[in-house]
Amino acid sequence: MKKTILLALLLAFAAKAKLKAQEFETAVIGFYNLENLFDTLDSPDTWDTEFTPSGKRRYDSYIYQDKLQHLAKVISEIGTDLTPDGPAILGVAEVENRSVLEDLVEQPAIADRNYQIVHFESPDFRGIDVALLYQPKYFKLLSARPIPLKIYNDDGSPRVTRDILFVSGNFMGEPLHILVNHWPSRRGGQSATQAYRNAGAALCKQIADSLMQAAPMAQIIIMGDLNDDPASPSVKKVLNARKKASQVKDGDLFNALYDHYKKGFGTLAWRDSWNLFDQLIISSGLMKKDGFFFYKARVFKKDYLIQKTGKYKGYPKRTFSGDEYIAGYSDHLPVYLILLREKK
Repeated sequence: MKKTILLALLLAFAAKAKLKAQEFETAVIGFYNLENLFDTLDSPDTWDTEFTPSGKRRYDSYIYQDKLQHLAKVISEIGTDLTPDGPAILGVAEVENRSVLEDLVEQPAIADRNYQIVHFESPDFRGIDVALLYQPKYFKLLSARPIPLKIYNDDGSPRVTRDILFVSGNFMGEPLHILVNHWPSRRGGQSATQAYRNAGAALCKQIADSLMQAAPMAQIIIMGDLNDDPASPSVKKVLNARKKASQVKDGDLFNALYDHYKKGFGTLAWRDSWNLFDQLIISSGLMKKDGFFFYKARVFKKDYLIQKTGKYKGYPKRTFSGDEYIAGYSDHLPVYLILLREKK
C-alpha cells in the first residue's frame, strides 16, 4: 500500500514538473569562434597564403571540407537538449568570407535549419570577419551594418581590425539587437594592447546606451571573442557588465558567463591555463519576465571537443597543431544563452 501511494505521488510530481516545463518557450542563442575558416583560394588582399594548397599548412579541399563537417557537427548539437532546432541565432568569428559561410550552412548536419547569413567584409589584414547565422522561422532581419572600430597605433596611424556587426530584428515577435564582436588580440602583450579592447568595449557601451535611451527595456546581446576575460578592464570597467544578476538595475549590462569564469571554466586554453574570452553580455531588458528572459548561459564542452594527447592535451581540439592537420574543430569552445518565455 505504501509503495502504491509513493508511486502515485512520484507520478503526480513528474506530471506536474512536465506541465511546468511546458509552460515556457525555450530559445537558444550562441556564439562560436570557428578558428580560421578559410577557403583554399589565395586572396591577393589578405595574408591567407598558409590556408592554400601550396601554403605551409597544405590547406587543401579535403581539409576544408573536413573542417566544415566538423564545425557543422558542433553547431548541430548546441542546445539540442533544450530545443531540437539548436541555436536560433549564432554569432561566429574568424570566417574569411561569405562563401565559406554558405558552404557551412549547406552541410547535411544543419542544412534543414535553413540558416541565413549576415556578413560584411572587414578591413582585417588577415581577412577574418565576424558574421551572424539565423533561422528565419525564429528571427526576422530588419537591419544590419558593420560598425568600424577605430583604433590607432602609438604613432597615430590607423590600426586595422575587425568591424563590430550590429544586427537588429524581430525575434519571435520581440525586438532584439545583437552586436557581434572580435576585439583586437593580445599579440604584442596584454597591457600594451589593452587600450584597443577598451575601445571595443567603449563602442559597444555607446551603442547599447543609445538603444536603451530610446527604449529603456531594449533587448540587447553583446557577444563575441573579446580577447579579454570577464574580469578584464574592458568588460568589468568600460562595459561595466555586472557579475551578478542581483546587481542588475534598469539600464545595466549583465555578464551571463561571469559565474562560469569565477568557477575556473573557460573557452580556450593558453600556456596550461583557461581563459573565457568568448562572452555573452545582455541588457537589463532581457532580465525582465515580460517576454523572453535570461535563464542560463553555458559553455558547450563535449568530450570530443577536447584534445586527448600531445602538446595540447586538455585544450580545445584545434584544427592544426603547428602546421600539422589534426582534424580538430576549433581552439575555442562555443557559448550559448538559454532564454525562456512564458507561454500564453
